[in-house]
Amino acid sequence: MRAILVVLVAILFLCSAFSRNPLQAQPSPETIARGKALTETADCAGCHTADPARPFAGGKRIDTPFGGIYSPNLTPDRETGLGAWSDNDFYRALHEGVAPDGSRYYPAFPYPNFTRMTRDDVVAIRAYLATLAPIRNTPPPPELRWPLNHRVLMRAWDWLFFRPRTFVPKPQKSAEWNRGAYLVRGPAHCSACHTPKNLFGANKRGRAYSGAAVQGWFAPRLDGAERSGLKSWSVDDIVEYLQSGRNGRSHADGLMAEIVVHSTSKMSDADVHAMAVYLKDLRTRMAEPIVSPPPPAQMADGEKIYKGACIACHEADGSGAPRIYPPLPGNANLQSADPSSTLRIILDGAETVTTPRAPNTGSMPAYGGKLSDQEVADIATYIRNAWGNAAPAVTSGEVAKARRN
Repeated sequence: MRAILVVLVAILFLCSAFSRNPLQAQPSPETIARGKALTETADCAGCHTADPARPFAGGKRIDTPFGGIYSPNLTPDRETGLGAWSDNDFYRALHEGVAPDGSRYYPAFPYPNFTRMTRDDVVAIRAYLATLAPIRNTPPPPELRWPLNHRVLMRAWDWLFFRPRTFVPKPQKSAEWNRGAYLVRGPAHCSACHTPKNLFGANKRGRAYSGAAVQGWFAPRLDGAERSGLKSWSVDDIVEYLQSGRNGRSHADGLMAEIVVHSTSKMSDADVHAMAVYLKDLRTRMAEPIVSPPPPAQMADGEKIYKGACIACHEADGSGAPRIYPPLPGNANLQSADPSSTLRIILDGAETVTTPRAPNTGSMPAYGGKLSDQEVADIATYIRNAWGNAAPAVTSGEVAKARRN
């Protein structure tokens, strides 16, 4: 009898322990599906895949102004990935930027955005990642300049620039607006590219979504700026751009093209529309720069080059062939204060991104080997100021710098 009682007590103890530890429960298919969708919204594969044959295994180099960082392994490998992590470990990493061993992450990992995500959504992402095939891979250590190669300094960075917080809906706004705000500010981490950074790599206060230089490109303004922002775009324009990588006003290229292919084109219609509603409602916190007309001689030289090299696709009036060759008049990206993206496309050429919604292609040849720095500056200045456009004139020095990047 005593042996039976011992067995019963042991069974009751184990059942009690199991009920106190919800981590033992298997996630539902709905939770895993939600986690997969959020993983795509966050474009986790974009940063955590160095080799397409080994998705999510990490090791991709992420260049920052302070040096290179290699993304960690997100597969459920127990020794080099997340296999030994608990849900609490994963939530702390995304919510506080702290690893299981207590070390701090660098903000190239956008935990300042992910902190806004609910615990349920973070756990759903963890549940999805746990379904991946485990891959053994140990990425290289960071290659940051001294003293930033010492992670302990991130304690000071977090104290100065980071506060853990979960998104709080605004009751005066619609449910769709709040969903869009949650996605843009949280998992989609749009501010990571589209908000300028200070000397320490933190977002500049009061400059949210006003555009920023990123790896040789310029992520344009997402606010309601008249020339270089989204004032002239409708909600439907934004939706089409995010879903297909193009619309009647502009085309995605560079880093944004990758995000469209791997992230926004895979999101649900409802979520993309919610993001567009939120973006269209962003306040313009910073005025656009006053632009002086460029020198007439530079405009004349640029027009000659345009007529000889560009008119066949973009037409004399710059109208192009929308959704194949982007129109130039009123083009917000073209009128950004920083010409980096325009110069990248002229120098390196461009290929229209293809998605299931827009499978047709279009391409532009590279002119970096055909035009001098001054000629590139002239044509860039021309298209940024013709047909009613207005943007600062481009110099040959800016072109030379773009070639080096």
